[in-house]
Amino acid sequence: MRRSRGRKLIGQMLTEKGFITDEQLEEALAAQEQSTQRIGEILMDLGFIEEEPLYETLAEQMNVEYADLKQIKVDPGVATLITQDIARRYMALPLDRGGEGTIRVAMAEPTDVMALDDLKMRLQVQVEPMLASGQRIEETIEKVYREAPAGAGGGARDAAAAAADFGMGEMESLAQSVRDSGILATEEDMGAEDGERIDTDRIADVADEAPIIRIAKVVIQRAIQERASDIHVEPGRGGVRIRYRIDGVLHEILQLPKYVHAPLISRLKIMANMNIAERRVPQDGRIHIRHAGEDYDLRVSTIPTTLGEKCVMRILDKRGIMMGLENLGFTGEMMTQMELLIRQPNGMILSTGPTGSGKTTTQYSILNRINSIETNIITIEDPVEYQIDGISQVHVNRKAGLTFAIALKYFLRQDPDVILVGEIRDLETSEIAIQAALTGHLVLSTLHTNDAPSTVTRMIDMGVEPFLISSSVIASVSQRLARKLCEECKRPYKPPRDQLLGLGFDPDAPENQDVVFYRGEGCPNCRNTGYRGRIGMFELMVMNQEIRELVVRRASADQIKEAALANGMVTLASDALDKAMKGITDIDEILRVVSTVR
Repeated sequence: MRRSRGRKLIGQMLTEKGFITDEQLEEALAAQEQSTQRIGEILMDLGFIEEEPLYETLAEQMNVEYADLKQIKVDPGVATLITQDIARRYMALPLDRGGEGTIRVAMAEPTDVMALDDLKMRLQVQVEPMLASGQRIEETIEKVYREAPAGAGGGARDAAAAAADFGMGEMESLAQSVRDSGILATEEDMGAEDGERIDTDRIADVADEAPIIRIAKVVIQRAIQERASDIHVEPGRGGVRIRYRIDGVLHEILQLPKYVHAPLISRLKIMANMNIAERRVPQDGRIHIRHAGEDYDLRVSTIPTTLGEKCVMRILDKRGIMMGLENLGFTGEMMTQMELLIRQPNGMILSTGPTGSGKTTTQYSILNRINSIETNIITIEDPVEYQIDGISQVHVNRKAGLTFAIALKYFLRQDPDVILVGEIRDLETSEIAIQAALTGHLVLSTLHTNDAPSTVTRMIDMGVEPFLISSSVIASVSQRLARKLCEECKRPYKPPRDQLLGLGFDPDAPENQDVVFYRGEGCPNCRNTGYRGRIGMFELMVMNQEIRELVVRRASADQIKEAALANGMVTLASDALDKAMKGITDIDEILRVVSTVR
């Protein structure tokens, strides 16, 4: 424990109070030279002082109250506002609600600023730290969480509170059952090359037993309930970390013991119909589950790491693509343009943006909008993420020789009206897609570019002739996904002036005086993040005669952008700023997702 300048030494205070003698202090100080223990612990070990007077004096030295956990009645509803893992990590336990909206917390280290800050954030109130013996805190933690009623806690909806929802007592009991099975070997036990030291058959047996099945089931079900898009199961040196990606941001939800890792990964691989004996190469699989009356597909990927296999599961929720094109975030005029474009008999519409920007959702929403008995729609994807009734969907199989380009050639013999190509990756695929667009088919595909005008220059860089691009491409859509403000806790605020100016918004202009910006303060509804859900930010460039002529002349992306802006194109930054002005998102989120493409 660090001493602050001017603070009395604990030994001096104890002698002044008459709790110990000078001789006892000298003996304890001599013993401390041969030990890493603190002086107070040594005094107790030597039998010179009891716990209560020592900790009362320590509390006085730290200018905090002493918490006698033998006498204080702990409120389980308050204690379980943080998880048992967090309580043990900081050796801290919320006791009860104090005055003026505070929570009293017993801590072994009440001067630990980082612990106090984290607890304050998790509890969402001011924390009143109190000193208590680490041993007493540990005993009380065990007792409180063992006796806490199911569903206790949940007042602070951050990552830790989400973990509390798992039912930590149940998870610990399940983990202990796994330990009792005898499978305690870790990836380090196996060695870099020797993969036979772990009994694979025994792991498979444990993976089929009730405790590990329950753990896997709860991890997946909770992810769905939390609206997560991905589940990360990551091995560490001391345990297994479970993280969920919610609204595009990862949150740590749970820590499991290290010995759960091997059977949990094996269980997930069994569910995904993967080879559990193979741990040295990446694998892919798929899990289909039904939860709360809804069907979900999970795309499963495992990779070998130095600490063991890591598993990531992408949750494919068909409700996301069924929400409708009009609910993705297109503005009124942009939506009108999109409706006209997707009804065209031929031409190519390209979606651009980084991974995770919602391109697949936009394209599936377009397919849902135009899907009908009169329309023959075929897709080639890598992989097929969502299965849609009435649409023929083909999965890329490079081992069998089925690539985007080869599939496209055969598609043209299937009498299609609309073709979706998952991604244009090479010259051959782009040329066949263009030929399809020129011969009476509507083609949808994606490219990786920063903005809509850069799409055509990217295709030229791939080797496509400019006159083919100008004749086939009818529109390019660039997009990003931003988190929406929580409707329960959003409040007006004034963003920094330099941020607004950087987005092209002058807060001093007369027409902007009445504009109000919002941000989320955090509440149980949004897990104390201030955000709930996501919305698209779009930039739609519709090809016209002027832009086509620029493409043929191999004009730069900047020149094409100038022409598109003159034609009424709204940039990503402008669309995002408009959504912030409407209170849908905030300036910080805009800068996070679109500032690099301004």
